[in-house]
Amino acid sequence: MPLVAIVEIIGGVLFILKKTRALGAIFILPVMTGVLVHHVVTDQSGLILSLVLMAINVLALADNWGKYQNLLEQEKQ
Repeated sequence: MPLVAIVEIIGGVLFILKKTRALGAIFILPVMTGVLVHHVVTDQSGLILSLVLMAINVLALADNWGKYQNLLEQEKQ
């Protein structure tokens, strides 16, 4: 679990800074997915907060979609 904590801290710091928000959103996405699944399956008490935080992350990903395009494009031959 220390690795998850380190990824959360690094992702959070990257997410706060405008210049590195795209990278921070990628770092936080798997952690937030795990939190959301946990709240859906086992403990519904924090579901609303985790849905709001996931929506913020998805909006940040959508806002920075142009930065991810280069990673997803295949080289044309």
